[in-house]
Amino acid sequence: MSTRRSEVLAFSLVSGINHAMARLVDIWDSIGIMEEQRVERMEMVKQHIEVLLKDMITEEETLKARIRANIVSYQKQLESLSIEMSVDPYKLEEGLTVLQAEKNLRLSVEALSREKADRLSEQTSLQQEDKELCVELCSTPYYIPTGSLPSRAQLAELKEHIHTLTEEKSRRVAVFSGLRQGISKLMSEMGHEPETSLERESVCSDPDVFLLTHENIKILKQLLCQLELKHDSLVKTLGELRERAFCLWSRLQYPEEERRAFQQSVHGTLNDQIAQWREEVERLVEQQKGRLEEVITKVRQELLTLWDLCTFSGEQRQSFNTHFWDANFSEELLSAHDAELLKVQAYYQQAKPLLDTLLRWEKIWALYLDFERRASDPNRFSNRGGALLKETKERNKVQKTLPKLEEELRSGVELWESDHGGDFLVRGQKVMTLIANQWEEHKQQRGKEKNERATKKAETTLFKTPTKRAHGGVNGPTPNKIRKTPSQSAVHRTTSGSSSKPSAFNTFISSPSTKQPVSTTASKPYKRSSSSNSLRTPLQEFNGEMKPPAVSISYSDFSSDLSSKASNVVLNSTVKDHF
Repeated sequence: MSTRRSEVLAFSLVSGINHAMARLVDIWDSIGIMEEQRVERMEMVKQHIEVLLKDMITEEETLKARIRANIVSYQKQLESLSIEMSVDPYKLEEGLTVLQAEKNLRLSVEALSREKADRLSEQTSLQQEDKELCVELCSTPYYIPTGSLPSRAQLAELKEHIHTLTEEKSRRVAVFSGLRQGISKLMSEMGHEPETSLERESVCSDPDVFLLTHENIKILKQLLCQLELKHDSLVKTLGELRERAFCLWSRLQYPEEERRAFQQSVHGTLNDQIAQWREEVERLVEQQKGRLEEVITKVRQELLTLWDLCTFSGEQRQSFNTHFWDANFSEELLSAHDAELLKVQAYYQQAKPLLDTLLRWEKIWALYLDFERRASDPNRFSNRGGALLKETKERNKVQKTLPKLEEELRSGVELWESDHGGDFLVRGQKVMTLIANQWEEHKQQRGKEKNERATKKAETTLFKTPTKRAHGGVNGPTPNKIRKTPSQSAVHRTTSGSSSKPSAFNTFISSPSTKQPVSTTASKPYKRSSSSNSLRTPLQEFNGEMKPPAVSISYSDFSSDLSSKASNVVLNSTVKDHF
């Protein structure tokens, strides 16, 4: 379409020139210009048109050359910018005209130039922010070579670096704020006035007085730690003064109303409270000097109580006996008593966990001994109200608790002795030695009781004839309560109607064989055999029991033995009454 328009324009241009020349010829004809003059004038027209066209061609050629020069220049600029900005080089599309190529190159150069300017501007602002943060935090700025254009990756890293520094600044600001608040609070509680420049800067209201450096944080932490130690020391001192005042109030028997009134009047900072309590203690000490005998007597009572709580033996108390029995009541004697009281109190506080554990062990040990004593009591067979089951459960609990407490004591004593470099004594003995002695004493006591039971039972193991029950004027057992064998039933039937022969039931009929005399049986122990065991009555077995071996007799052994016997034999009323 554009080609046709240009051709039309060219044709119209030629037509226009021809029309103009024809017009000129008409004008010349009307004027009457001669041929030579016409030719001359037409030569001038031709020359004028040719000059005009020549100038136009020259201008267009100059434009063409300039465009080509621009293309070359733009290509060089693009190459330089691509290298400087670390981007891929620009590639022209194929088939473009010179004018299109120049335009595309020009637009690319303008775009890269704008991006370069933006990067430089962003770099300047980011580096300024980074510099300020690094000055506050005393850290190293992000490095970008001087005179170089930062890449997109470098700008992204610089932004991340600034973000990290910002978060670190926020964290340090919080740490600084917390430290300074803690320092200010401690100084206020203690009534401590800032003395050094560091302390004054720490409580200063200006938040920018400190650079947010690790060194400054460390310095503030050390200052806070020092103030905390001083605060703890003041609190400890105040506690000691309060305890001392309470002790003196108790010794001097001060009324509770006066004590409460003074405590309510104490206020202010720690230093102020310490001064008030110290003044009260000094006043009480002065009053104490006039009542030395009464005060020392009370201190001695406190010492006796503490010695008992600490389970001190006579040897451990001996070192203070000289002062304890001194009747020359003086301030020096009171000071010695106070020093000993503080010493024993400190020992009690250190050893209290072990002493409490020992006290628990002694209570459980007393329960254990009580259960052992009850185990040998035959009256426990009544078992009314479930008492036996309850006792068994409690006994099992005690037997499980004792070893745990002993192990706890052993490990606790070892730790205490390693920490204090000395023996932990209870009434002059080591704890484990004391426990071992208790067990040995219990073992010996059980052995003694076993021997006594064995001796007593040996005296009752001889064969004895049961006492006859009254029957027709003669003692004899009730027939319906005798364990009967088939032969015994026959004898009973033949003699039941005869009252003149009560001797048939004077004794229990154990077997058809003849029994040994009582004197023979008493001369030697009875030996039970498998053949005679099934023919003897329970009473004969009970009276003919051999001396038991020296073993412990507990309720479980006794009940199992009783159950086995009850399942094998039938007890008559005499045996049941005996049990």
